[in-house]
Amino acid sequence: MNIVVTGGAGFIGSNFVYYLLNNRPSDKVICFDKLTYAGNLETLEPAQSNKNFKFIRGDIANRQDVETLFENEKPDVIVNFAAESHVDRSIEEPELFLKTNIIGTSILLDACKKFGIKRFHQVSTDEVYGDLPLDRPDLFFTEESPLKPSSPYSASKTSADLLAMTNWRSSKVPVTISRCSNNYGPYHHPEKLIPLVITRALNDKSIPVYGTGLNVRDWLYVEDHCSAIDLIIRDGKAGEIYNVGGHNERANIEVVETILHILGKPESLIEYVTDRKGHDLRYAIDPHKIETELGWKPKTKFEEGINKTVSWYLENKDWWQKIISGEYQNYYQKMYGNR
Repeated sequence: MNIVVTGGAGFIGSNFVYYLLNNRPSDKVICFDKLTYAGNLETLEPAQSNKNFKFIRGDIANRQDVETLFENEKPDVIVNFAAESHVDRSIEEPELFLKTNIIGTSILLDACKKFGIKRFHQVSTDEVYGDLPLDRPDLFFTEESPLKPSSPYSASKTSADLLAMTNWRSSKVPVTISRCSNNYGPYHHPEKLIPLVITRALNDKSIPVYGTGLNVRDWLYVEDHCSAIDLIIRDGKAGEIYNVGGHNERANIEVVETILHILGKPESLIEYVTDRKGHDLRYAIDPHKIETELGWKPKTKFEEGINKTVSWYLENKDWWQKIISGEYQNYYQKMYGNR
């Protein structure tokens, strides 16, 4: 198959590119990416020599870029990772998120209708469900949970999901959607919690923790997520939504303390800062549907995954040191400096 991976130079997208190249040698993988701050061409450097890989620079929110992609590459499958994804950035600059996450998804779906496609897969997030109370560990998000987004980011992803499903209902575009819990692993941008803690701790810098640090997330190792998506695009049913979770719930402060322990750094580096606006309390995914219908289960326990992730950042300092210089320093000061 010809598989287009939009946003393939970003965190999860690049990991999916490598997953396909390593596990599906008969497929051609086309990465389509605008290369914004979160898209890094160096991330894809090892893939460039693979005869089954091709990189095309383009913007999903540009109709001409997308139609040229479809005309030239004749994709069988689109896996849409392309998105602005940081909650804090969405509160500061919501319009960017509306353009990429909503308009971009709509343009991709229009192209799927115009040119035909075997599968359009929308990579979504558990954040579309809002949050769960901390004192109800028995509650989990299912595919039937109401949509209650809490930020411009999650609202834009909710809108994209709804657009995908309306295209399935009205035009029979063969759509599937996956909603995942928090991913972690190689190539994760340093603005996100786990790489932020690792990179700042290695430099003996303070580590900002929102509020009390008791907000809970379900952590999913990125390779497990990639295996789920690969299964969905091949065996999943069109018009269906699949929740993908890691069974690894941890409070944010617990994640921070675990990383500091692995690195042998003191907890005195932790600095509690003013909480994020509308900060969701708890995310917890029930992946029963994908486990029973498609036979998928996460393989990586958090203890194993976090050690692998820390090791990757220790072994790939050149990759993240380039990122945290320049513009990123200005962003960090804006987000955390006055809290």
